[in-house]
Amino acid sequence: PAFLLVQNGKGAPRSLPFCQRLSYAVGHFLNDLCASMWFTYLLVYYHSVLGFQNTYAGVLLLVGQIADGVCTPLIGYESDRTPGCGTYGKRKTWHLVGTVSVLMSFAFIFNQCLGCDQYTSQWVSLTYFIPFIIIFQFGWAATQISHLSLIPELVSCEHAKVELTAYRYAFTVMANITVYAVAYLLFHFQTGSDQDPSLTETLGPIDIPIFRNLSLIVLGIGALSSVLFHLGERRPLIPRPQAAAPVQSLLRWKCWLKQPSFYQVAFLYMSTRLIVNVSQTYNLMYLTNTLMLPKKYIATIPLVMYVSGFASSFIMKPISKLIGKCMTYFVGLLLIMAFSYWVLIDDQMGDRIYGASVLLGVGSATILVMSLSMTADLIGDQTQSGAFVYGAMSFTDKVANGVAVMMIQTLHPCHSQVCCPACVWYYHYVMVIATGGVAVIAALSLCTILVWPIRIVRREFHHITLEL
Repeated sequence: PAFLLVQNGKGAPRSLPFCQRLSYAVGHFLNDLCASMWFTYLLVYYHSVLGFQNTYAGVLLLVGQIADGVCTPLIGYESDRTPGCGTYGKRKTWHLVGTVSVLMSFAFIFNQCLGCDQYTSQWVSLTYFIPFIIIFQFGWAATQISHLSLIPELVSCEHAKVELTAYRYAFTVMANITVYAVAYLLFHFQTGSDQDPSLTETLGPIDIPIFRNLSLIVLGIGALSSVLFHLGERRPLIPRPQAAAPVQSLLRWKCWLKQPSFYQVAFLYMSTRLIVNVSQTYNLMYLTNTLMLPKKYIATIPLVMYVSGFASSFIMKPISKLIGKCMTYFVGLLLIMAFSYWVLIDDQMGDRIYGASVLLGVGSATILVMSLSMTADLIGDQTQSGAFVYGAMSFTDKVANGVAVMMIQTLHPCHSQVCCPACVWYYHYVMVIATGGVAVIAALSLCTILVWPIRIVRREFHHITLEL
């Protein structure tokens, strides 16, 4: 596509202007802030702070993942099909709808049930939170799909897609850093207060205001970034040719289901998200229940992970250009496997967890950026159905994550709020399997792409003539 490509003297496309790359990158900042809280603190908040049973906390996360998984392909289909609001464009229209939905619902998720007290049944509280979670996940999906769908519409060069994805991920990392830095400050001020030190060292109902304030700060920062995106990101302009455009081959959404590469990339993306999200979700349980570290570590360790991931995002483009996307992805897997082995053999890690977290942070950043770039390569010039592809990829990711977390929560050896000795080893092996075990599956998926590279089978195309 010729959307927003700046031409040089020889007519070759180059990258977008820096300001436009920056305005694009901040468009997912609100989603990233909320996702950081969702995957990092949801189980901790509902189990350790509100006192929900492990299974009930897992149900809430599963409902959210299923809602997101169902919404993403449907929103992707509608985003490709509908023209949008006037001249605003279909992608930015759906982005705005999603942003408003997230802003209206997220603060209720990390707060107490209105009108509830210590005697309220957990089923009543469960019923209260579910509608807000569904609205939030719908909005999150609408924002994510519309934002990802802009990548192949803004740039067509393969390395420009990696660059734009790296910019996007850099802000994802910055969002996580922001959440963990604010959380650290809130916990730090609580520890320095006049409250009983025994209460401020462990998570409990006393921390409800901290998570409520954290969610409100997140929404304020995210709302500002969304405004900057909508003001700075111009709608792609299609050049006007003098004559009828040549026959173009357009791939409809049904035809994607007959493409082998579609399933290759979907499985790789699902494996990537399982590693990133499940490790992020249970890392805090591992820190507090297995390593027995104070609760301030639930902010500092994720912060170290994402600072290292942020630093690595700047070198991904030259590395992928040198050795290719598949090999760069494999390097990321090796780092994650090294982290998994370290956790397996060192059950009294202590402060060495900082070094292990660097491996996990850099590895997670690498495989996530590369998997998104491969998805953009799969779409190629088929931007008219790009939102459906991203929606389908996200569907596999959300459902797989929800099922994995629900299985882990159901198999949990403890059913009380306080962790028993059995769960010390339970979280130890959850972290090993969620990183190293899934990394092996991702490596097998990567092998299929090395043997059968990503490509589109042309016989599935629907041919039409565009008259402009």
